[in-house]
Amino acid sequence: MTTHIYCGDQRIDALDPGDRGLAYGDGVFETMLVHRGDAVWWSAHVARLALGCERLGIRLPDVGWLRIEVDAMAAGCARSVLKLIVTRGAGVRGYAATPDAPPTTVLALTGVPGPAPTDGLIVRWCDAALALQPRLAGVKHLNRLEQVLARAEWSDASVHEGLQCDTSGRVVGATSANLFVLRGGRWLTPAVVDCGIAGVCRAWMLSDVANSAEALLTRADVESADAMILCNSVRGILPVATLGERRWSPHPRTIALRQQLGEAEPAFAVADTLHDAAEDA
Repeated sequence: MTTHIYCGDQRIDALDPGDRGLAYGDGVFETMLVHRGDAVWWSAHVARLALGCERLGIRLPDVGWLRIEVDAMAAGCARSVLKLIVTRGAGVRGYAATPDAPPTTVLALTGVPGPAPTDGLIVRWCDAALALQPRLAGVKHLNRLEQVLARAEWSDASVHEGLQCDTSGRVVGATSANLFVLRGGRWLTPAVVDCGIAGVCRAWMLSDVANSAEALLTRADVESADAMILCNSVRGILPVATLGERRWSPHPRTIALRQQLGEAEPAFAVADTLHDAAEDA
């Protein structure tokens, strides 16, 4: 792993122990694919980063400076994963923020994990539910404890992902991906209103894929779907083969969807995604 840490726009050697991201999860992050030296979907990631900083009242680093640092780190990388973290910075003890503290920025570059299964994902339902908090809905904030609790529910290496509902019983998505189901000829994904992450790949689906839309989904809706996929900004689109007792065979619409994504963004050509795994949406 290669990591660079900045206080404002100045490189520092280590994270300040008083950093509010470390102490309170007071920050946001983006996880993106680097392909042939380029941060894929950069503009979309920056737009969501800006939205998260605005929602939390954190000073957004200069985007031009940030792009220079990201490009320098990504240069020469054939394929890797870049995590970008922005926190409110260091402050005094207590929940009240220190006025005008420079933000902390962390860039961490890692290799892509092992290959995705070619015959589809095996997923399960998780018991850990997501709390309702509309002010944080859609934001990739640093507090991921609900996902940590959900992921701790299984240790079987054959299970690839877990699906989570909110505390009212509505389906939200996977622990590290967004969810789409094919029902009535339409690709449907849970609406991000009270909780959940508005993923970058999800946004591409909603804007570029015909007959895709948000919807309120129950567990029964998901289990009775004609097909199901998970998607995020590192893995792209991956089909689901098994959920509990339900089995899905490869669906022509899923195959066409993956081809469409690969044509729109070559980093997600099917030949490449067979060698990738992911951390977040």
